[in-house]
Amino acid sequence: MNFNFPDAVKKIFMQLSHFASETNQPIFVIGGFVRDTILKRPTKDIDIVITTDCLDFAEGFALKYYPRTTVNYFKTYGTAQIKLEQFEIQFVTSRSESYEKTSRNPIVAKGSLEDDQKRRDFTVNCLAINLSKDNYMALSDPFDGIQDIFYKLLRTPLQPEKTFSDDPLRMLRAVRFATQLEFTIEKNTFIAIQKMAFRLDIVSRERIVDELQKIMESPKPSIGWYLIDQTGLLKHILPDLDKMKGVENLDGIGHKDNFDHSLQVLDNVASVSNDLWLRWAALLHDIGKPKTKKFDEKNGWTFHGHEVVGSKMVAKIFFDLKMPKNEKLDFVQIIIYLHHRPISLTKENITDSALRRLIFDAGEDLEKLLLLCRADITSKNKEKVTRYLKNFEIVEQKLKQVEGADQLKNWQPPVNGEHIMKTFNLEPCRRVGIIKEAIKEAILEGTIQNNFKEAEQYMFKIAQEIGLIN
Repeated sequence: MNFNFPDAVKKIFMQLSHFASETNQPIFVIGGFVRDTILKRPTKDIDIVITTDCLDFAEGFALKYYPRTTVNYFKTYGTAQIKLEQFEIQFVTSRSESYEKTSRNPIVAKGSLEDDQKRRDFTVNCLAINLSKDNYMALSDPFDGIQDIFYKLLRTPLQPEKTFSDDPLRMLRAVRFATQLEFTIEKNTFIAIQKMAFRLDIVSRERIVDELQKIMESPKPSIGWYLIDQTGLLKHILPDLDKMKGVENLDGIGHKDNFDHSLQVLDNVASVSNDLWLRWAALLHDIGKPKTKKFDEKNGWTFHGHEVVGSKMVAKIFFDLKMPKNEKLDFVQIIIYLHHRPISLTKENITDSALRRLIFDAGEDLEKLLLLCRADITSKNKEKVTRYLKNFEIVEQKLKQVEGADQLKNWQPPVNGEHIMKTFNLEPCRRVGIIKEAIKEAILEGTIQNNFKEAEQYMFKIAQEIGLIN
C-alpha cells in the first residue's frame, strides 16, 4: 500500500529508520497515525513501537536529531514523548496489557509487535508500518484493519469480551471513535459493550472524562451520547441524564423527551460554536427537569424552577466526574441558571429593567447565553419555531440597544464601597452595603444613569434616608 506522507513526516520517518538501523532495533509506526493517514484526516500524534527499551531509544534519538528538545518520560507505562514543532512522537516498548477484575490500572508486560497489536482496542488501530531499513514502509495488518476502514467498521482484534475486560475504557472509546470517524460499531462488539457496561465502573473518572471531552468536541456530539445510551453506558457515566429519557402521558397530555431535546440543543450549539463548556451547558441545561416535573390539570406538565435546580446539580455532576471545579463550572452553572430568562422575555412585554437585569446577571457571558437560548428553540412544529425565533430576535435587538446605552456588561459600580466609606467616614459595615445595593437597583430600574455623577447624587439621597446625614 502506498502512503502519501508530507515531507516533514518522511523526514522524521527516515531519521527514525536510520537510528533504529544504527542500534539494530526493529521499529514501527502504529495506530491512529496510520489510520488517520489512510482516512486523510489531519493528525499530529505519531506512535512509535520498538521491541527493546523505548526510553533509551527516545533519549538517543532526541540527542542525535533534536538535541534542544526535552524528552518526557512516563516510566509507569514505559513510554516517552518528544514534542516537535508540528508533531508529537510517542515511543512505547511493544507490550501486552491486562486488568484485574477490580483494578483501574493495567498490568504491563513486554512483548512482541504481535502482542502489542493484539492488546490494542480496534482493528483499525492495529495497523503498523515498518520503519526498519530492510523492510521500510511494509504494512502489518493482522486483523484486516484496512478492510474495516473501507467499510467504516469498529471491531476488536480479539473477542470483544477479552478486549474490553483488559481495559473497560475501550467500550467508551468505541463510542468516541464511532462519533469522530462516523463509523459503525460491529454487531458482536456492540452486544459485548451492552453486556459489560457495568465494568466501566472500575475505570477512573479522569480517563472517562477525557473520552467524553473528545465526543463533545466532535462535529455532531449527539451521535456519541445516543450510543452511550444504547450501549447501556449512560447509567454508569451520567445517571441524571439517563433520568431525562422518555415521555410521560397523563390525561392525554405529554411533554417533550428531554433527553432527545437536550441532544438536539447540543448539536445546535455545536453547529455554531466550538466552545466546549458551552456545549456542556447545552447538554445539561434541562438536567433539573426530572426533579421539578409536575402535572397540573390546568397547565399540563410544568418544570418550574428547573433552571435553579439544574444549576445546583451541575456542581455534583462535575464533582462525581472529577471535572474542573473552577471558572468552567461557574460558567456552566450561570448559563444553566439564566437559560430560561431570555426565552421568557419573548412571552411578555419587555421592559428595559428586565433587559438590564439580564445583561447585568449574564455579564461577559451574555452572547454565549443567547446562543444557547437560540439553540434551545426546538419543536416539530416549524411555524412555532419560526414564531419563537422572530420574537427572540426582537429580544436580542433590544438587549443590544439597552447595553449600548447603559454599558452594563462587566459592570463595575460607578460609586464603590471605598468612596462611600470615605465620604461618610465609615468603617466596613451594613450601611455601606445598603447604599451600594440601592445604587445598583436604581441603575437597573433606570431611575438613574450608569455614571458617577448621578450615582453619587443618589448615594447622598440614600444616606439621608437611612439617617447617615440630615
